[in-house]
Amino acid sequence: MEYLILGDCAVSIEFGNEINPEINNKIKNFNDLIKASEIEGIIETVPSFKSLLVYYDPSKLYFNEVKEILSNLSKELDTKVNNKKRIIEIPVCYDEEFGVDLDFVSDYTNLSKDEIIKIHSSQEYLIYMLGFLPGFAYLGGMDKKLVTPRLTNPRVRLEAGAVGIGGEQTGIYPLASPGGWRIIGRTPVKPYDINRENPVLYRSGDYIKFTQINKKDFFKIKDLVNKESYNCNIIERSEGYWGL
Repeated sequence: MEYLILGDCAVSIEFGNEINPEINNKIKNFNDLIKASEIEGIIETVPSFKSLLVYYDPSKLYFNEVKEILSNLSKELDTKVNNKKRIIEIPVCYDEEFGVDLDFVSDYTNLSKDEIIKIHSSQEYLIYMLGFLPGFAYLGGMDKKLVTPRLTNPRVRLEAGAVGIGGEQTGIYPLASPGGWRIIGRTPVKPYDINRENPVLYRSGDYIKFTQINKKDFFKIKDLVNKESYNCNIIERSEGYWGL
């Protein structure tokens, strides 16, 4: 773990030079420990692919103090930390009305639409980090069979809930926005809703599992979402151990 100073109010803790689940899990565990410790002067933490950004109040703490506190705190982590896996199931309709790029993905990958849907909805995708838009999850774990290049010219507007493929990644557009990913479906749930107690549906370190639904179920769920009476299925289980 390397501590890098970022101005007078932030430190970046670097965990390695690779993007992989083991390093990301270490970041998640340390992030949880920092939050649970409620250290006076620590304002916010932001996990990413291979680092953890920690904001602090410079009127209460200096960089060297933050570094010492965090370094000592890291020693409290056992060499074996239970890896609790939290999986959020996201319903997706892959109908051609929503999956406007399914034909292109099919032609590019030499896979049928049914094969694309089956492969895409069979994985559990790790959320490495959130960014770009509120609730936009950078996911890892997509089958390489689905790798498809982004659009040369991004669309001016994609609907909220659009599910797409961009290179080696897949993800959900949480808000209506421009976007250059190949759209293969749409979810009726809201990954980001400012009116919720927790506006973002998931967090870094969680997993997303896409589940296929038809158009009838899409609009049924969408109606329930609008009435604030729909909750995504969440699965929690322990799988293996990772340490720092």
